[in-house]
Formats: sequence, structure tokens, C-alpha cells
Amino acid sequence: MPARTPEISPRKLPRQQRSSRLVADILEAAIRVLEKEGAPRFTMARVAEKAGVSVGSLYQYFPNKQSILFRLQSGEWDQTRGMLEKILGEKAASPPARLRRAIRFFFRSEHEEARFRVPLEDAAPLYRDAPETRAHRKKSNRLMIAFLTEALPRASTRERAFAADIVATIMSAVGKRISEQNRPKSEIDAFADITADMACAFLARFDARFDEKTRRA
Repeated sequence: MPARTPEISPRKLPRQQRSSRLVADILEAAIRVLEKEGAPRFTMARVAEKAGVSVGSLYQYFPNKQSILFRLQSGEWDQTRGMLEKILGEKAASPPARLRRAIRFFFRSEHEEARFRVPLEDAAPLYRDAPETRAHRKKSNRLMIAFLTEALPRASTRERAFAADIVATIMSAVGKRISEQNRPKSEIDAFADITADMACAFLARFDARFDEKTRRA
């Protein structure tokens, strides 16, 4: 029998300034625990102790540790996706130029917050298959597909989805690797530029296929 996916949605949302402050304190404490202890030793009790509140206070808003970890992860996803959406949506720049900027931003962001992101990535299996996680993935996928609608105007919906998966996989894999290494900023940017070269070359080759089809027709 497959394991039951844990509930990761919050039990309730804070509605008053006092409760909002409590949730903020809990999340700040959770970040400190995650950075210091790592995902394997992350517990509700440790978060409560670090926040200076009772464990019961945590359970008022979060049903389990997975819910706290997902809240941290989803907040990071929303922030990163918002910036990528802004960069990729700058119509004044060409699609390749936008993609290069997006990749450089993404890699710098991954590196600068590595102490937080690496243990959070280790915790991902705890909520990876939850419906809320799948919903976040779909938002990111829609963002890349929207960008490729302009970058690959002759491609079909299915072809754009495939190209979006390729580019996102490259960015994610290299970005994760960078976040695990203590490299100087100059090397991070070099990785970004080379990765952007590969991604842009892939999209250019992908688009060129339509010219080849036209010549053969």
C-alpha cells in the first residue's frame, strides 16, 4: 500500500498582527534550525524551542514539520519565480538576452542562499509528491512555456512544453550543483554564461528545424 502523502497546507492563516508576528517568528526559527541542524534533525520541538514558544503554538498553524518546510520552500519558489517572470517578460530585450539574465540571476540566487537552500532541498522528499508541490511546479512550467511562446513562435504547444522541460532541467541541475559548492562570484557568473550559451544554442537549433522542414517541403 503506497505511503500516505502528509498534509502540508497550513491549518489556519494568521488574521491579527499578533498571530502574524507569531507565524513570522516560527518561520524565522525554522530557517535557523534548518541551517544549523539540517533536514534529518529538523523537528517541531526544535523549532518551538528556537522560536521561544510552545510546541502547541506551532500546531495551531502547521499540522507537521513537512508543512513548515513546505512553507519555507514555497516562499522561496514564489520569490524566485516572481523575479524570473519579471526578467523573462522584459519585451525590450531579445529572448536570448532575457534568458541569459534569468540564468545568471538564478545561479547567483542559488549560490547566495546555499546555506538555506541545500538543507531545504534535502527535505524535499517529505513533500515532493504533495498536490501543493505539483501546483507550484505547474506555475513555474507555465512561466517558461509563456516565454517560449515568444522565443519559439513556430513551435507547437507540445514542442514548447518539451523545450521548457529541457531548459528548466538544465537550470535546475547546474544551479543545484553550484549551490553545493563554495565558489567565487566570478565562477558563478561563468557557469551562468556557459549554461546560457548551451540553452540559447539549443533553442536556436530547435527553431532552425522549422526552416529545414520548409526547405524540404
